[in-house]
Amino acid sequence: MPENIEIEGYGPGALGVMVTMQAAYYACEWGFGLAFETKIASEMAEFLNRIDETTDMFALGRDPSGTVLGGITVDGGEGGELAHLRWFMVSDAARGRGLGRRLIAHAVDFTREAGHAGLYLWTFKGLDPARRLYDDFGFSLVEEVSGETWGREVVEQRFELRF
Repeated sequence: MPENIEIEGYGPGALGVMVTMQAAYYACEWGFGLAFETKIASEMAEFLNRIDETTDMFALGRDPSGTVLGGITVDGGEGGELAHLRWFMVSDAARGRGLGRRLIAHAVDFTREAGHAGLYLWTFKGLDPARRLYDDFGFSLVEEVSGETWGREVVEQRFELRF
């Protein structure tokens, strides 16, 4: 990944860009539709309205022109032992070039510094490049269930990383 990709926090339009990026990818690759898009849009908006920078993180990878190439969040405000890793996404233009690894490293570092006991995330079976990153960072698969959280049936997976 070129060194000129900066990882930074929220900026105007970030919510719309992240929702659009995810909705477009998951519709094309996995057949997710309106239920998925409205779910992530409402949940991300709720998160951004209550973000506490001491426990929560919203990070974007931007190129020098300001184009968002990916993003990730840590939601530590849910009151549990582990913070929630959410909305990890890398654009097609940046996929396979190291931005995903940088974003996860940034999230893990933030989580440790914020004093959380670790991270958990929900995803689904079949997202193999992301799964390899989770494995590389020491996340463990702790649960698999069939479900429709994202608007159609998939094998949902919960991963955890404990410090």
